[in-house]
Amino acid sequence: MSQLPSSLRRFTPARVGLGRVGTAQPSAAQLAFNAAHAAARDAVWSVLDVPALEAALPPPVLRVRSQARDRREYLLRPDLGRRLHPDDAAMLADHKAPGSLVFLVADGLCATGVQAHAPALIRAVAPLLPLPLGPVVVAAQGRVALGDAVAEALGAAAVAVLIGERPGLSAQDSLGCYLTWAPRIGRTDAERNCISNIRPEGMPPAEAAPKLAWLVRAAMEQGETGVALKDESPNLPLLGP
Repeated sequence: MSQLPSSLRRFTPARVGLGRVGTAQPSAAQLAFNAAHAAARDAVWSVLDVPALEAALPPPVLRVRSQARDRREYLLRPDLGRRLHPDDAAMLADHKAPGSLVFLVADGLCATGVQAHAPALIRAVAPLLPLPLGPVVVAAQGRVALGDAVAEALGAAAVAVLIGERPGLSAQDSLGCYLTWAPRIGRTDAERNCISNIRPEGMPPAEAAPKLAWLVRAAMEQGETGVALKDESPNLPLLGP
């Protein structure tokens, strides 16, 4: 049994097998915990480098904002992060993309994960998609439901929201992907399919891409996403060799 924690640590960054000093953790483990907690807090307040992100995304790229005026309001008022700024709604009406799949790239709760992994996922999935690719839209202070307003304004058939996931103590760069068929304002989370933990230590973008393409194709055939669409894409191994 004494070898069990150390063997588990080969497969997970979770805090297992840390040892103890009396009834307390070793100092090194406690300091590492404090550092991870600080990194998670910093990730929540991270911001997108929008020019660098735009340069890494396939054109055309459009910029939008939610109705949250700054990061503090975004964190305190989740409802405002779901609503599109009125000026940007008018702008999107001039870039209609009927029948397309639109990507909304939003900062969410971890902009660092978006910056690092969203371009790679879009590049990997683009040649696999059964739908034409519409504009890529970059959103500041955005939440998942903002994608419904963006895609409805563009007339898109589907929207894939790539958004920073809530950071944890072992992951401060995780990207989530939320797919919605026939998006429109008022859709609920039950009408979306989610691919979570997209990052090198979780599901790398190269592995998330075929799963997303499968879901898009299944959504086309079934005419819906969410609880009505079961993910039956090929399974990936849970652990490496």
